[in-house]
Amino acid sequence: MTEAAKTLTPVTLTPVTLTPVTLTRPPATHAAVEPFDNHIDGRWVASGTGERFDNINPADTLDIVGRFPASDAADAEHAVSAAARAFAGWKQTPISVRAKILNRAADNLEAGAKQIAQELTREEGKPLSQSEDEVLRSAQTLRFYAVEGQSLSGETFPNDDPGMTVHSQREPLGVVSVITPWNFPISIPARKIAPALVAGNTVVFKPSSDAPLSGYRLTEAFVNAGIPRGVLNFITGRAADVGIAITVPPVVRAVSFTGSTAAGEQIHRSVSFTTRTQMELGGKNPLIVMDDADLDKAVDLAIRGGLSLSGQACTGTSRLIVMAQVKAAFTDKLVARVKALKIGSGMTPGTEIGPLATARQLQTVLRYIEIGKREARLMCGGEQLTGPDFDRGFYVSPAVFTDVTQDMRIAREEIFGPVLAIIEATSYADAIAKANDTEYGLSAAIATSNPRYMHDFARDIESGTVKINRTTTGNLINAPFGGLKRSSTSTFRESGRTGLEFYTQIKTVYRGV
Repeated sequence: MTEAAKTLTPVTLTPVTLTPVTLTRPPATHAAVEPFDNHIDGRWVASGTGERFDNINPADTLDIVGRFPASDAADAEHAVSAAARAFAGWKQTPISVRAKILNRAADNLEAGAKQIAQELTREEGKPLSQSEDEVLRSAQTLRFYAVEGQSLSGETFPNDDPGMTVHSQREPLGVVSVITPWNFPISIPARKIAPALVAGNTVVFKPSSDAPLSGYRLTEAFVNAGIPRGVLNFITGRAADVGIAITVPPVVRAVSFTGSTAAGEQIHRSVSFTTRTQMELGGKNPLIVMDDADLDKAVDLAIRGGLSLSGQACTGTSRLIVMAQVKAAFTDKLVARVKALKIGSGMTPGTEIGPLATARQLQTVLRYIEIGKREARLMCGGEQLTGPDFDRGFYVSPAVFTDVTQDMRIAREEIFGPVLAIIEATSYADAIAKANDTEYGLSAAIATSNPRYMHDFARDIESGTVKINRTTTGNLINAPFGGLKRSSTSTFRESGRTGLEFYTQIKTVYRGV
């Protein structure tokens, strides 16, 4: 940490009371809406509650994408029990057979990519091209772990006893619970479920209730690939109703969760002493723009990193820490580009910014924009959009604020929407200090042409993912991913070979000859 970073003092955040946004939705006009079921113990089954909830298209609230089981604790306990019973058989299944199932599931995703992508856009809102990329990336993830899982092994240790050999071996944990968010509803589950399965664990998978169909299709791909009964169980419902049953019991040996920091901390505190946790949580990710940066490229990085997913990415850029010498020119270029962005349904060709995923998320973003108006200077955007193309969706124009300081809420709290805050810096040390002055440490980027800044940034920034002249968003399938500080438990990383380690435990074997 730099000396400048050490001198920063804590800030006091003053609560702001706002009038809630009122959102109404007319009754759906579609006569027939397809029902979908849980997948538990090898069968597609409805919830024991008999109740279902609607999966709504955020671009058109009259469009109900499907109806899903509103499961309860009894359903969740059934799923956990099924996974526990299936573990012994799956653990003994040859690794080549497990890998073959992953490859067949990847085949199924690729064969259905266009349909799955359209459904993903309907339930989550992102542009169709991004949905197609996500589906194909998920298939690629399954193929990566089908290969990588077959090379994960232990070690042999030299020793001084000629009558003894010593080696370690990796074994699966048992039942694993996977809990995922709505913003990447197929790729995040894929990068958790694939390494868990290929390592020999059984899985209980709960997707977000705001985008469950993509998770259903991923599960369906495995079912059609021939995965044995009880090995992968899929359950939908509110976290309040099923969360405890799939995380707290000691038979659940690991929980992999992606979502808010508050929810992750709650899970981490509540699980059994013998249960591992893997938490990928919030972020308040900075892009530092140095005075030697290509400003057009820096603006492009800010827009693609902060707005291309409607700001709904945990690694999304939200703070733009810009050198004073170029702040005015950068701001002018950024505002001009943001005003020109095409906003609309993700199904419409050329759309660059889709709707927010839920009414709740729209309300949150609009409330933070009101906070920002009281704290800083709004340069553009920040309005709930109306008109024939927008009235039935959760649309807001991307907001750019300037004259933002470290004590402002829009500089400190995760908004998870298309809101960019420009913060002035006077030097590299000042920029690093401001970038590190946050409780989060997920992803960070710098735009510069100076090799010294590039070198120092990788050392000085307090972030699990470091980008140089790249967007804060995006990570490789074969590279570790995870955050520092309150962005993660900082225990086990996701993705890459490291992602397999979380799902295995080590035995050390001493064998006399």
